[in-house]
Amino acid sequence: MGLRYQSHPWHGIPIGEDAPKVVTTFIEVIPSDLVKYEIDKLTGYLKIDRPQKFSNIVPALYGFIPQTYCKEQTAAYCMEKTGRTDIKGDDDPLDVCVLTEREITHGNVIVKARPIGGFRMIDGGEADDKILAVMEKDEIYADWQDISDVPDVMVDRLKHYFLTYKQLPGEEAKCEITHTYGVDEALEVIRRSQTDYQEAYGDLEEVLSLTLFEAFNFSQRKNKMLDDL
Repeated sequence: MGLRYQSHPWHGIPIGEDAPKVVTTFIEVIPSDLVKYEIDKLTGYLKIDRPQKFSNIVPALYGFIPQTYCKEQTAAYCMEKTGRTDIKGDDDPLDVCVLTEREITHGNVIVKARPIGGFRMIDGGEADDKILAVMEKDEIYADWQDISDVPDVMVDRLKHYFLTYKQLPGEEAKCEITHTYGVDEALEVIRRSQTDYQEAYGDLEEVLSLTLFEAFNFSQRKNKMLDDL
C-alpha cells in the first residue's frame, strides 16, 4: 500500500532509530515564505494557515517532529520546570526549528536534524515548546552541540519571531517564553512527546493495518461475487 499512497507526515514518517539524539523532521515553512503553512491533520497535506503578519519571517526551517504529540507528559514537564499547575498540552506534534547554512527552496521536505536546545513557550496556557536543532552533517553548524554554541543574536531572532508571529498591534501578548534550555532538556521534551504520542496513537499502525486488511478481504469477496454472477 505504501507504494500507492503517500504516508501521512505526522503518523507515517518514522521519527528515526537514533531519536531523540537525531530526529526526522518535517519542514512546513522556510524563511522566504510569506504565508505560514502547516500540516492538515486529517489529510496530511500542507495547508495555508495564515499570511505572515507584517514583515516578520521565520529565521530557520520550521516544522515538526513526526510521531510526537504534546499532551499530558509534555505539559507535566512544563509545569515541573515552571512551577505552574494550569498548563495543558497543545494537542499538536512537537515543533522544531532546524538551522542550516544551505538554502532550502521549499517546504514539504524531510530533514534529519540533531536537537541542541529549545524554548519553553506557553501559548494561551498550553505547552508549545520549540525545539532548536541543526541539520545533520551541516558543514557550518555541525560542531554546535548545545544552544550555548548559538550566537545570542540568532537566539533572539527566533524568540522574537515566536513571541510576535500571532500578535496584532494593540493585542495583549498570548505567548511567552519562560526558559531557553540546552540539549539535555530538549531531549527530555522529545521523549515526553514520544510518550504522549504512544499513549494517544500507539495502536495507529495496527488499526490502519487491520482496516486495510478488512478492505482487501471485502474487495476480494466482492470480486468473487461478481465472478459468480
